[in-house]
Amino acid sequence: MKMFKALCVIGSVVACIYGSSVSAKVSPEEAARLGGGLTPVGAEKAGNIAGTIPEWNGGLTTPPEGFTKGAYNIDPFAKDPVLFTITKDNMQEYSANLTEGQKALLNLYASYKIPVYQSRRTAALPKEIYAAAKRNAVNVELLDQGNGVSEYELAVPFPIPKSAKEVIWNHLVRYRGGKGARVVGQVTPTKSGEFTVIMFKEEVVWRTSLTDFKTLKPSSKNTQFYYKQSIISPARLAGSVLLVHETLNQVKGPRKAWLYNSAQRRVRRAPQVSYDSPAEASDSLKVSDNFDMYNGAPDRYDWKLIGKQELYIPYNAYKIDSRDIKYKDIVKPGHINMDFTRYELHRVWKVEATLREDSRHIYAKRVFYIDEDSWQIAEADHYDGRGELWRVSEAHLAQFYDVDTPWNTMEVTHDLLAGRYHAFGLDNEQPKAYDFSIKRSSKDFTPSALRRSGNR
Repeated sequence: MKMFKALCVIGSVVACIYGSSVSAKVSPEEAARLGGGLTPVGAEKAGNIAGTIPEWNGGLTTPPEGFTKGAYNIDPFAKDPVLFTITKDNMQEYSANLTEGQKALLNLYASYKIPVYQSRRTAALPKEIYAAAKRNAVNVELLDQGNGVSEYELAVPFPIPKSAKEVIWNHLVRYRGGKGARVVGQVTPTKSGEFTVIMFKEEVVWRTSLTDFKTLKPSSKNTQFYYKQSIISPARLAGSVLLVHETLNQVKGPRKAWLYNSAQRRVRRAPQVSYDSPAEASDSLKVSDNFDMYNGAPDRYDWKLIGKQELYIPYNAYKIDSRDIKYKDIVKPGHINMDFTRYELHRVWKVEATLREDSRHIYAKRVFYIDEDSWQIAEADHYDGRGELWRVSEAHLAQFYDVDTPWNTMEVTHDLLAGRYHAFGLDNEQPKAYDFSIKRSSKDFTPSALRRSGNR
């Protein structure tokens, strides 16, 4: 297969907006493109010229035959054949559609490969999100040098983005079902492939999905969502609980976090759960703002919008989330078992973040590739202070078709220097699927509730 044109530049390079607040409102005439030439959340509706990226026709909203609501996803594309496989030997042929991180992994591991399948634009969201995106287009603005947003309550804030920070904000606050609970595992295998699965129970509820949303105090308006994570195994770690109140403008109102320590039986504030603090039980292969590919305040970086690119990214990742395989089938030395992955050609937004001179972070530069249909960061390259590529992250995206929600099923971060990786989202051996029907009030996410949950 011939290489496709790498960059589809959509305009001149946009300078970073850190120095001043930039209006993001668009005219009603421009907003009218949403649902026309653009999808309701701002992606290009048309396919590409080569026909290798199809037209978006509403996404995947009908579950396949045999699916039971609330059960694990059935792979609707299980019969799709692999079109071709990218390896170290042939990657130059596809170089224009690969990230530097993907090329580094192909060069580092002889067993690493990228199986490419037919591209299917499955991302779909609820009608109320589409309506909110159209309202946001003509109302929402960046505030405080791009560290916050105004007139915003529901995703997507900038469906027709004009700057890098607007694109990143679309990722930060993208729709993920409004609420949900799941039990998932993480692994940090040794170079030889030995691993222990650490299992977490997670609950996340966005402010607008709380049962007491209408009676919340005005002071809560800066809160984006409430998150609770409990370690349930192994026994040596079990019982510890993390509680987070994620804020929209984290410079104006920093993220609030608390930890319940099961050994001490006490709750303490955890201001370190942000930026480049080591992630829990990650063997220092991952930092706090690596989770969800990128999270938190954007204030430590200068941001630049490069444009759009056609890229092979993990997509429709139902195979790697299957109940038919075990953790040991997935976790291998050096990298996950690539036989269970699926890559497709999609358009992405390319954004560069360069560490500000007056700020500190272990990553001096980061390059993000954001899926245009879901606003999910699909690929991220992280560079050290010497300008060397250090870590490579990938999110394996799937459409939860019973709740119209695109979300990643697994995140993998590779440390190229250590020759190891961190994988988060393993749930293949769990008896229950993601639960998007939970009901929680703000009282369930208080420090006192954290203490009670830790005692149970």
